[in-house]
Amino acid sequence: MSALRIFNTMTGRKELFEPLTPHHVRMYVCGVTVYDECHLGHARGAVVFDLIRRYLEYRNFDVKFVKNFTDIDDKIINRAQQQGVPWQALTLRYMEAYYRDMSRLGVRAATVEPKATEHLNDIIILVQTLLEKGVAYQVGADVYFAVERFPVYGRLSKRKLDDMQAGARVEVDERKRHPMDFALWKGAKPGEPSWESPWGPGRPGWHIECSAMAIRHLGETFDIHGGGEDLVFPHHENEIAQSEAATGKEFARFWVHNGFVTVDQEKMSKSLGNFFTVREIFEKFTASEAVTADVLRFFLLSTHYRSSMDFSDQALRQARSGLNNFYDLFQRLEEVRDVTGSGDAQVPSLIASFAAAFEQAMDDDFNTPAAFAALQTFRSDVNTLLRAVISSSAAKQALEVFRKYGQILGLFQVPLKEWEFRDTESRDEAALDEAEIKRLITARQQARADKNWAEADAIRQQLAEHGITIEDRPDGTTRWKR
Repeated sequence: MSALRIFNTMTGRKELFEPLTPHHVRMYVCGVTVYDECHLGHARGAVVFDLIRRYLEYRNFDVKFVKNFTDIDDKIINRAQQQGVPWQALTLRYMEAYYRDMSRLGVRAATVEPKATEHLNDIIILVQTLLEKGVAYQVGADVYFAVERFPVYGRLSKRKLDDMQAGARVEVDERKRHPMDFALWKGAKPGEPSWESPWGPGRPGWHIECSAMAIRHLGETFDIHGGGEDLVFPHHENEIAQSEAATGKEFARFWVHNGFVTVDQEKMSKSLGNFFTVREIFEKFTASEAVTADVLRFFLLSTHYRSSMDFSDQALRQARSGLNNFYDLFQRLEEVRDVTGSGDAQVPSLIASFAAAFEQAMDDDFNTPAAFAALQTFRSDVNTLLRAVISSSAAKQALEVFRKYGQILGLFQVPLKEWEFRDTESRDEAALDEAEIKRLITARQQARADKNWAEADAIRQQLAEHGITIEDRPDGTTRWKR
């Protein structure tokens, strides 16, 4: 197995990955702020880091994966007020929606899934440490981090402090010593939730929550910190500043960020009407596109995780078509009878070649497009062997390889009968039903037996006009599919 190299946003290059503790990986990924349904961007991030975790485990690392919930935040408070519901009820509703969506996506639960509100004591201790070290200051009931006291601020995002502009969630406040100073603790406002602290009632800032949870569950320095590329600045930049200023140690060794998702080449936006939640994707497209976890994961992983990708109806159809080719092969592998196959001798070498290509791709910064290419090559090779005839044991061996490596990607786990059922699309009244298809195939077989080739070709053409393809097998049977 080759060495694993991961692109580190901090250094801007791929680096050899070796965890701090041999055979153990500690990874933190910023989770969702639970004030709304998960959208397509959340889906991509969840699937990407689920994949990374799965591959690290495949490489025999013991992975402690922490993914948090931000369950107190300005957006949560505002949404709860808009809906006239307690903020706790709002966060509970959207945490349940999150788990529903992750289940649909085939995303495994993290090792630890902490909530910010469960770590108020950790947060308060961290803020107090920053005050004692002189890198934070109090203004009334608020506490701010002084970015000028952290000389390497901007190192992750490659920004210079003098050139920075206030980003998302950075409030303009004349009481701040520098415009980019950010809130560690916010004093209580009427009608808002608050907790007691040495600076009076209030609540934590967004950035300090993640630092406190990461340090609490993974230690002051850990291996991988991940999230969407929109979090590089200011969120991850601020996490680094406050964490390293408090501990004097490197916070995370590798910073990993997934790219954006656009819709039909446009940025996702509710105003443009192209903003899709995970729930909408499964409910809107399931009838017409037969969307399953396999289909959506196949689509989301078909582009390298660091690149932006475009979502469209056509992209889903292509993903479904690509998976159909694999499941069609799986069906034919399961149908192989126990005979001595002339192609059996080639199976072990093809498996070894595929495994090497797959691992080489994934070791190169989790290059899923290259891994998919290896799978496609293996599928083509196995198809060729089927024409040469292989035994049932060799067919089973090949099928197990697809399942094993598909599991790393979260693919190929649907039972064949269930997949075929889900692949059935709505048809118009002129569509052929299964009984009629079988009748025509029987008639074609009789025509072939009578050497009536014109009639056999005419029936094949009739089936094709209704979207039915047929395949004559070496054993004399005929398979069909829509």
